[in-house]
Amino acid sequence: MATSQTLARERALDTSDVMRRKLYGAHLLLLPAYLWLGLFFLFPLLIIVYYSVSQAGGAGFTLEHYARLWDPLYGRILWRSFWLAVLTTAITIVLAYPFAYALARAPRRWRMFLLMLSVIPFWTNFLIRTYAWMVILRSNGLVNSVLASLGLIERPLSLLYTPGAVLLGLVYGFLPFMILPIYASIDRLEPSLLEAASDLGARPRQTFWRVTLPLTAPGIAAGVLLVFVPVLGMFVIPDLMGGAKVTLVGNLIQNQFLSARNWEFGSAASVVLMALVVIGLRIYKRFFRLEGVF
Repeated sequence: MATSQTLARERALDTSDVMRRKLYGAHLLLLPAYLWLGLFFLFPLLIIVYYSVSQAGGAGFTLEHYARLWDPLYGRILWRSFWLAVLTTAITIVLAYPFAYALARAPRRWRMFLLMLSVIPFWTNFLIRTYAWMVILRSNGLVNSVLASLGLIERPLSLLYTPGAVLLGLVYGFLPFMILPIYASIDRLEPSLLEAASDLGARPRQTFWRVTLPLTAPGIAAGVLLVFVPVLGMFVIPDLMGGAKVTLVGNLIQNQFLSARNWEFGSAASVVLMALVVIGLRIYKRFFRLEGVF
């Protein structure tokens, strides 16, 4: 009896030793990735956190930069950024899901062509696409010219430098990021599940709401993550298509670093923005039970 227990203990120790060696080997292989993340992600992040709690000139530490964010002016900017990100995400879901569903159910000979159409925007520089929309929406642009030629307007409409223009630019810029994960989720959906629901008497609408939509929800969630997070910190589209009339938190951070030269306040705003992103990721993980995400 004692001998069998000793053998079992020795085997357990051997197994533990093998697992420990494999773990050390895995960490050794990941060492370049650790160094890269530490040098180009963790170290700059620590610098931003340091500046966010530093007084001007490095005279000491303070939390006044975070307290400034409670000012109603900056509070409105944060609130506007959040709701614009939510609205952009919701619109992209509404537009992307039917297209992704049609793409996944299209004949194979047409599927690659339609998929190519959805990724064509990635072939053009992001700034060029934004400037193209500015040309279309300006006072003497395509939209106003067509409306005037049809006799629908007497003077040009103010389409550019408005919240609507910013929303349009954000939806256009991030729509492919919502289409692709939803398409991948629908494409992996087993047709036999839909056939089983139909055999059990479910109507097409019931099949969609009770089978298709729940099973493709992870794709929607991935699209939400890919759209909401970058839109929350976007500053290029609001700066170009919104002018000085639509300021988001990304523009606030940009101005503090480049124009006002107030790195301390800009760093504090950056830390708050990162905290909001982390909170969003935690909520995403909680609802979809993802492992390895924060």
